[in-house]
Formats: sequence, structure tokens, C-alpha cells
Amino acid sequence: MTLALLDWAPNPFSRNTFHPGHLTCTGVVLSPARDAVLLVHHRRLRRWLLPGGHVELDDNTPDETARREVLEETGAELSGAPPLLVGCDVHPIPARGREPLHLHHDLIFAFESRSLRSGCSPESRAVLWRPVSQTGDLPGSISRSVGRALHRQGATTAARS
Repeated sequence: MTLALLDWAPNPFSRNTFHPGHLTCTGVVLSPARDAVLLVHHRRLRRWLLPGGHVELDDNTPDETARREVLEETGAELSGAPPLLVGCDVHPIPARGREPLHLHHDLIFAFESRSLRSGCSPESRAVLWRPVSQTGDLPGSISRSVGRALHRQGATTAARS
């Protein structure tokens, strides 16, 4: 489905492309010990989510979008390690105002954090480091993304050794 978006949508990165949707980018930020993941409590949606959002004109690449969103929403101190693409989650977004029901094709990137420092943006009610062992009750797309990030980060670390 996401490949069809890339093939057929006139501008798949534009938040104004509603059919078949548009790309968004999300970051799975793992703690330095890889035992916690950074979550934001979204003000409008009133639930815990991974930080992420829409592509902006100044963003050069999808991973740059994810990094910008993580920094804006959490203030996390990310390591210099390159982010890893760990998946794509396609989910419906309800109609709101002038925007019809549409799909977000969410590219998910794993990031390493340098510390447990974080902050909160106006978009969020709170920011929280949640133990990885306690992510099972989160929506399936979030727990799957955390699992993929842990798997990919572990594989990358093993390859560097």
C-alpha cells in the first residue's frame, strides 16, 4: 500500500495529499541501556504515542523529519548514531475540519538516546521514559515498533563489535 502511495501520489510527503494518504515519520527513542522507550502523551488525542509527525518543507529526508519531531516533542539528547528504519505502520486518521478520513503511512525510525533527559512541548501533556518491559499494554503498532527497534539496534551493535 505504501509503495502504491510512492508510485501514484503526486506529492506523498504533503499533509494535503489525502488519497491514498501521505507519509509521516516517527521515532522510537531507546534509552542508553535500551531498557526504556520515550513516549509523549498527545494533548489532542489524549493517549501515549511515540513522537512523530508530518514532513515539513525544510526536511530533506524522512529520518530528518523523525529526528526533528523527536527533538521538538521531547527535547531528547540523541546520539550521533544514524537512525535505523524499522518499519512502516499504515493507520487511518479520522476526518477533522477540512481534512477527510485518510491514511498515515508512518515511517518508523529507531534512535539511540545519550541520556534520560527530556522535556515537554505544547503538543504534549507529558513525556515519559517507559520501561520496555511495560510496553505490552500499548497499542500493537507501538509495541511492535519498540520490538523492531530493539531487534535492529541489537543487530547493529553486534555488527559493530
